[in-house]
Amino acid sequence: MRLISERDGQNRVRWQPYAGAAAVVTAAAAIGNAATDSRSTWYQRLSKPPWQPPPWAFGATWTPLYGSLAWSVGRAWSQADKREHSKLATALAVNLSLNAAWSWLFFAARSPRAGLAATAALNASNLHLIRRTSRNDPCAAIGLLPYAAWCWFATALNAKIVHLNPRH
Repeated sequence: MRLISERDGQNRVRWQPYAGAAAVVTAAAAIGNAATDSRSTWYQRLSKPPWQPPPWAFGATWTPLYGSLAWSVGRAWSQADKREHSKLATALAVNLSLNAAWSWLFFAARSPRAGLAATAALNASNLHLIRRTSRNDPCAAIGLLPYAAWCWFATALNAKIVHLNPRH
């Protein structure tokens, strides 16, 4: 059984769209991670809800979510015609920019409110990316649902942190 089933005219698997998607997703993850410091005194002092996962759970969750994001976009790109490529690339670029920006706004700028604005925009971007992806490959769009669901959870968590820390 092959996870990657798209083939070119000579019955070869087209790996380039997957590699390209993985590269840009990895770059965005690294950019966001560079600003994330859950061990900082500032972050440790924030009041957090009891339902917040432990810090290790975020890395354990984001890693497969980024993998599914790269797979979904690579698959959709493989199915898209040339006219759709720029629209899909733009949707992904906006999404990944918002994803990485959250860490810089929340952690580096120490602004849970700005982080909340970014994650709310990320949720809208997720809906657009899912819609754009579904036009090219409905299966790829389904692959984005766990990523979108986690982002909604992150938004709820960020909103609760804002609520518990009104002066930040």
